[in-house]
Amino acid sequence: MDVDSLRNKLSSLGQEHLLDYWQELSEEQRQFLYDDIEGTNIPEIIEFYQNATKNVKNATRKVDEKMEPVPPELLGSVTRSGKKLKDWYNQGLKEISKGHVGVLLMAGGQGTRLGVNSPKGMYNVGLPSQKTLYQLQAEKIFRVQQLSEAYAGELGTVPWYIMTSEYTKEQTKEFFKKHDFFGLKEENIVFFEQNMIPCLTFDGKIILDQKWKISRAPDGNGGLYRALGKHGILDDMERRGVKYVHVYGVDNILVTMADPSFVGFCVSKNAECGAKVCEKSHPTEQVGVVCRVDGQFQVVEYSEITLKTAERRSEDGRLTFNAGSICNHFFSVQFLGDVVRKHEPFLGHHIAKKKIPFIDDNGTRHTPEKPNGIKMEKFVFDVFTFTKDFVVFEVLREDEFSPLKNSLKAEKDNPITSRHSVLSLHHRWVLNAGGKFVDRDGTPIPAIPSWNSPVNLSRRENDTESYPVVCEVSPLVSYAGEGLEKYCNGKTFTPPVLIDKAFVDKEEKADD
Repeated sequence: MDVDSLRNKLSSLGQEHLLDYWQELSEEQRQFLYDDIEGTNIPEIIEFYQNATKNVKNATRKVDEKMEPVPPELLGSVTRSGKKLKDWYNQGLKEISKGHVGVLLMAGGQGTRLGVNSPKGMYNVGLPSQKTLYQLQAEKIFRVQQLSEAYAGELGTVPWYIMTSEYTKEQTKEFFKKHDFFGLKEENIVFFEQNMIPCLTFDGKIILDQKWKISRAPDGNGGLYRALGKHGILDDMERRGVKYVHVYGVDNILVTMADPSFVGFCVSKNAECGAKVCEKSHPTEQVGVVCRVDGQFQVVEYSEITLKTAERRSEDGRLTFNAGSICNHFFSVQFLGDVVRKHEPFLGHHIAKKKIPFIDDNGTRHTPEKPNGIKMEKFVFDVFTFTKDFVVFEVLREDEFSPLKNSLKAEKDNPITSRHSVLSLHHRWVLNAGGKFVDRDGTPIPAIPSWNSPVNLSRRENDTESYPVVCEVSPLVSYAGEGLEKYCNGKTFTPPVLIDKAFVDKEEKADD
């Protein structure tokens, strides 16, 4: 170890404090810190910081006058596209059957806001099946492969790429192995790790997490693109013949994996990049909107828009800027290749003020109660500006978007709201398939149940967290409500109801 040379280099970069505790360290700790520092491109980190702080100052300017809504010809909708939906769905199934579609999960977050020490994907929100997010998603992949084979007569594999972080990688891999990869083939699940980037003080000093270790955090979901190149994931996609990738975040419990309608729509438009969106619920909803700024597509954060612009409405009465971003995207592999090989270095970092544990001047580690530093992140949607072939696909929030972000202390986006979203969706699936629900005493449960109805009073007293109609449909039985008629039409159910493989086997045996 050439410590003197390292000290001189750090001094020239204004980071000499990283060796403040050198004399107190064991030989093993010294080696770890030396390698940690040498393995960090500190000039690059400083450049990231300088550019990010400059971007923060520029972001204070509103972009209202430069904004344009998504042109109608680039917009598809599950509620307004009519017969085209079926064509897009079938085209998506055809692409899946040929092995042209992969899914990519961004699962690097630690679940801190959720209040757990395990990866979010391992979380169980309390459905009747007790399935975790990872299992629900795996089974949706399994089912959509079956649907594509039934339609096209050819079984195509949907490879699952899972981007973890230093904090989630090993736990995630062990969890999948423990559960035998949830019925999928091990070789079709590819784990890779996103980059970890040093945390900084507000004035650009690298923070020490321990006397011998730099504090680091994942580089945001936009770190995806560097990781695709670094770990050979793009090469793996090309080797498998994957042409299109559906990218999503782990916390959306309603996500439709490799959504055939979304894929088919994007392919039919020859798009190299697409965003799935939900209509904003109200003008001041705190969500970014997909639009054009200076002719380039991007997601504009709600903080960058004035109230006047947020309240603007079109002739049909809908909000002019209503395409709420839900972190759900389509990319052609060819476009991803361009991003990885040409555009990624030009993606800027965004600053997030955080409470970051640190070593104080006396060598004591502290966990602050207020933000004391920054984490630098890239956003997955920042690559929208690099494409000219871009489309937007609007879906129903109640069918496809319910994020699990917060603990039960929060009023929304928590385990209860996530569970209720699934139960509500599946309740509607069964009703649409011709099923009916009655309470334990035989009283019919209305299609739109009320917490205040006599039917639900006893249930509320016993379980204040239950959705009025507890009904879950396994992804292995139905991907998006299809095929339930033969099990539900004319049938009466008493909650709680779990329509899973065992239920189906029992029904089919009874028919025989």
